[in-house]
Amino acid sequence: MELEDIVENQNLLKKGRKIKKLPYPKAVGFIVTNEFCERFSYYGMRTILSLYLRDKLGYSDNGATVIYHVFTMFAYFFPLIGAMIADGWLGRFRTILYLSLVYAAGSTLISISAMPQLNLPTMEFTIVALLLIAFGTGGIKPCVSAFGGDQFKLPEQERYLGYFFSLFYFAINAGSLISTFLTPILRADVHCFGDNDCYSLAFGVPGILMVVSIVFFVAGKRLYIIKKPAGNVLGKVSTCIGHAVVKSCKSKEKREHWLDHADDKYDSNLIEDVKALLRVLVLFIPLPVFWALFDQQGSRWTFQADRMEQDIGSWTLKADQMQVLNPLLILIFIPIFEVAIYPFLTWCKLVRKPLHKMIWGGILAACAFIISGIVELNLLPTYGTPVSEGLAQLRVYNGYNCNFTLNTANLNTLEDNATRNFEIGPLSAYENLHIFADDFVDLPYYLQGEPATECAGIAFSGYFNLKEKTANSFFIKKDGLYNFTDNNDKAIDGVNVRFLANLNSVVDISIESDKKNKSLLSIQSNNTSQKSIAKGVSNVTVGGFVVLSDFNFKSGAVYTINVYEDSAGVYKANAVMITPSNSIHILWLIPQYVVMTMGEVMFSVTGLEFSFTQAPASMKSVLQSVWLLTVAFGNLIVVLIVEGNFLDAQWKEFFLFAGLMLIDMLIFTTMAFRYKYKELSSSDENLAIEEIKMPEKTSQDKYEKN
Repeated sequence: MELEDIVENQNLLKKGRKIKKLPYPKAVGFIVTNEFCERFSYYGMRTILSLYLRDKLGYSDNGATVIYHVFTMFAYFFPLIGAMIADGWLGRFRTILYLSLVYAAGSTLISISAMPQLNLPTMEFTIVALLLIAFGTGGIKPCVSAFGGDQFKLPEQERYLGYFFSLFYFAINAGSLISTFLTPILRADVHCFGDNDCYSLAFGVPGILMVVSIVFFVAGKRLYIIKKPAGNVLGKVSTCIGHAVVKSCKSKEKREHWLDHADDKYDSNLIEDVKALLRVLVLFIPLPVFWALFDQQGSRWTFQADRMEQDIGSWTLKADQMQVLNPLLILIFIPIFEVAIYPFLTWCKLVRKPLHKMIWGGILAACAFIISGIVELNLLPTYGTPVSEGLAQLRVYNGYNCNFTLNTANLNTLEDNATRNFEIGPLSAYENLHIFADDFVDLPYYLQGEPATECAGIAFSGYFNLKEKTANSFFIKKDGLYNFTDNNDKAIDGVNVRFLANLNSVVDISIESDKKNKSLLSIQSNNTSQKSIAKGVSNVTVGGFVVLSDFNFKSGAVYTINVYEDSAGVYKANAVMITPSNSIHILWLIPQYVVMTMGEVMFSVTGLEFSFTQAPASMKSVLQSVWLLTVAFGNLIVVLIVEGNFLDAQWKEFFLFAGLMLIDMLIFTTMAFRYKYKELSSSDENLAIEEIKMPEKTSQDKYEKN
């Protein structure tokens, strides 16, 4: 019916008669719903991705960060491919449909591969799934909003088009907001397949939403206005530039502009538009550094949050849920900036041109990373003492309920110890974490039990064979010293516990939660491996007897619980904390999220608005693709710095990125003050009427989450 109305209006215009008012396109509902589901799927999956790579696939923080940013890089590189496919071959409808199927396949694959019972090659399947998702989401990204714009007839429905992009923007942020909050809950609070989490469900729900998005998109097909491919503008621009470069290198003729050398093959109007485009694209060169900082919200900042206290009363704010602050603050800040902050900055003469806003946005991003670096410095004491090159660690656990005296000779250590005699309390531990070692070091020792106690007459002597960069641990028990390697890495998503039992026989040991009235751990006393449990108040039982009542296992801590059975068969236990708990609250991260989001509003939103107003109408789609490409290069910067591995502490990396951003903004400031703002018109007047009006109304789309 809508197509008939449009045709009828065209006939009326030809006859010089008044046109009838066109109804709002019903097809828009299907497109907006499709976008909501797709953004829910993308952000839901990406929110938990870095923790999944580290905690389930076994990658280090650096390894998980690299894969996360490589995935994001591809997700913002593939829009170039998607735009070329849509404009030069399949058209927007078929491109969205086919690449959505690829997207859904990737979402399904990552969910299935997270099921441990299937025994699939999880790592390989995950990488393939991420590639499919990146190709799918990247390929459809430049097509969906443009396809929605295709449903409107301009200028008759110009006002309706503005409503569409407002609704489109709302769907994007609503999908992002809901999924960023929900998927961490599915990940951590639902238990499946015998694990304390459920990544397969957390990935599966976004996968289902992606399938739903395809169903809605196809359901509206009979209502869509489907335009044929208009031609590969990006390809024309690329070949025009390439031809001009080759000709300018070969030709000795001097031209006013090096692009003029392409006039033997390309239309002068196209060449003029490309010149105008390049004037804007030069300003894009410094932009990737901003995205290098911005996208670390899902990697480095999430890992930082995971090492902090997360309880807010009876509710737990999960590390990956912190990312929900960004879309939430975006919705709050956009009207505040437009109504109050920008007028104030203009009055103070701090902002006169659009590029000035971008400069301040970049400076705010640098400030956000300075704040995160300061937070990281305050977190360092809670990380415990990591093993370091050139040093060895020594811990001696006392498995008896009486004192032992440790005597060491030739102790070469960073610590200033006047005596070489150390007392190890009942069921306690001695530790020295800074012993100089070159590969190995042999440390002579003598252990003597306290006289007049049940330890009297018990003595051990020999050499502690300590390995460099290792937490070397020894347990004093009835049949001698038990040697093992400790893992004092900070506990992630809970508590790490190890039992060292000095008993007469093998018995059952369990940890039972008071709050949830369920078993958190059940092992045999001869099992000395480190286990992960949920934080909270629990009872520890040995052989059916409670040995630690209402013990508070604190999040992030690593405990070694020494258990002893005396001559009367009575069990005693003591918990030794070898890595501190999370003591700095996660809410201390709010300032850096607030400052970064303020920077995003000033940098990203203004950048898109500036680009649309300064580029020729015929080049706006090319400009949008290149803008997304700057995000890809920003993530590449993160990968290169992390892979370089030339910094030995996370706080140094945060300050490095802050410094790079400030230097980058200094360069950008020089470029911005030299830039001459111009009013550009399209080389094709008919195109200008159609294209220029759309971006003016699509300025609301500039707020779209990348």
